[in-house]
Amino acid sequence: MFLVSKTLIVQSESQEQILKTNSRTVIIFVISIVIVSLLLFRNFFFKSAYLLKSFGELSVAPEIAFTNNKPTFLEFYAEWCEVCKEMAPQVSAFKDEYGKDINFVFLNVDNQKWASYIEKFAVNGIPQVNLFDKKANLISTFIGKQDEIKIRESINNLEKEVKPYEEIINDEFSTIQENKNNEVSPRSHG
Repeated sequence: MFLVSKTLIVQSESQEQILKTNSRTVIIFVISIVIVSLLLFRNFFFKSAYLLKSFGELSVAPEIAFTNNKPTFLEFYAEWCEVCKEMAPQVSAFKDEYGKDINFVFLNVDNQKWASYIEKFAVNGIPQVNLFDKKANLISTFIGKQDEIKIRESINNLEKEVKPYEEIINDEFSTIQENKNNEVSPRSHG
């Protein structure tokens, strides 16, 4: 009886050891899959954030854009703005498609350098896209999340001679709040 009992205990300990080893193997395998997936699909998972960060680097200087006799697409954005992130792939596609014929200017509202433009164009919600004709006349303003077709239509109409001003506001946007100390600093969104 003692021998049977001791054999059962040894078998039980052996099974427990195998179970612990199998559990560790499964955990390591799952973690490995997650890491490999993140590495392989990082562009998919982080594309919008990456695009927003690259906008400032890809931007034409506003001073040049308003004087080089080309229409201008001006977007005010922030890297923390979720709606800006949602629209980033669409805006990037516009830049790829129209970049030779239209200036693309991207101004981050968190950069003090652009405070005069933020004030001049009354930016209080982002993303805000302003479209200008080749003479730097403001033609359209889009505030918030916009339909690709509407923006494309407005871009295509920039070359037409008669263009009434149009403001299109969607309720999906991030609000910019004024700094109480009259300093330009990172804005919060509500």
